[in-house]
Parts: sequence; structure tokens; C-alpha cells
Amino acid sequence: IRLHHCHQTRSMRSLWLLHEIGVPFEVIAYPFGPELKEPAFLARAPLGRVPLLEDGPEDARIRLSESGAICEYLCEQYDPGMLWRWPGHVERAAWLQWLHFAETLTQAHIMIQPPEARPAIIMKLEARRLEKTLGVLEAALTERDYLLPGGFSAVDTGIGWSVHFARFFTDVSVFPAVAAYHARLQGRAAFRKSLPEEGTETFLTQPFYAVP
Repeated sequence: IRLHHCHQTRSMRSLWLLHEIGVPFEVIAYPFGPELKEPAFLARAPLGRVPLLEDGPEDARIRLSESGAICEYLCEQYDPGMLWRWPGHVERAAWLQWLHFAETLTQAHIMIQPPEARPAIIMKLEARRLEKTLGVLEAALTERDYLLPGGFSAVDTGIGWSVHFARFFTDVSVFPAVAAYHARLQGRAAFRKSLPEEGTETFLTQPFYAVP
């Protein structure tokens, strides 16, 4: 298994999940920049984005570039039974809902555009949307530690990364259940292994980005 990854991007979801599953894998890390548009990478990932997961022999290589699809694939192929909710499982529908809800929490405009290309009105709308989405999580996490009644699962890596990233753009502490959820996730060894090492250059250069 080979994961193409950029620090602090949504590919951390896949990296974290791989550490949770415990299967051997290789990571190829890139700066978040023009390296993703080089021909060698575009030959594998035509949109020039991460994550990109490769698996299988070179003559029959599987390539996946959607983090939700990567999550399902890794769980189906390698999960020992704790992280997946398979068809027929009582929590299957909720597992699928949270798996794809993770995309609702992605702040694409805030994350990709440089500061001078972020119109204040768009930033405000994105921040409002983000807060509304975190409110949905707050309600879901008020009476449980993780998103599903059965406990920690792969969907917590997707949603958990989104919450971790949201902290750069909104005050998560106003959602106490979400803040406690994030604290629990930070305590997981697999989460800590998926963070960039100290001193690694990252594209987020400050701890908080205020909305104009």
C-alpha cells in the first residue's frame, strides 16, 4: 500500500486510518504546491490532488483518490473488524452517513486560496456554514464519546480530521462536546502518528486565521 500525502490536508484522514488499521504501508509526502502538478504525479492522479492511495501489484494497480472511497476500501480489505460497519450491521446506515458528512466540514475556499484571494463575504459565509455544521456534530456528540453508539470507527478519522482542521478557522471551544471529542481523538496513538513531525514545513503558518 502506498499513500501520496500532503501534511495538514485531507489526506491525513487516510494516513490516520492506515495507522489505526495497522497494515504495512509506504508514505510519499509532497509540499502543498506545484509538485502535485508535475507529470509524474498527474499520471497517477489526473486532478493533481491528495490523497492518492495505490494498492496491489504494479501490473494491476488500484488507485483511489477520494478519501471516502479510500476509507471504504481500506475497511473492506484490511480492517480486522473494529473500524468498519459492514452491510447488514445495525450501524451501517449511520456509518455511511458520517463517512460522507465529512465532506460537509471541508473548508475548500479557506484552505486553498491565498489570503489576498479570499473575499471577506465568502470567508464569512464559509465560517457561518462551518459553525452550523459543527452544531450538528455538537448535538450528535452530546451523549456519546464517538459518532456511533458502538464506539470509535473509521468515520471518526474523517470527521475527526475535519474538526482538527476547523480549529484553524473557528473557535471550536464554543462547542464543548466537539472540543471534548477532539481531545479524545488527540489521545489516540494513530492520530499522533499522522501529524507532521516537529519542524516540518506546512502550508498553515499560524495557529488561527480570523475571518475579516
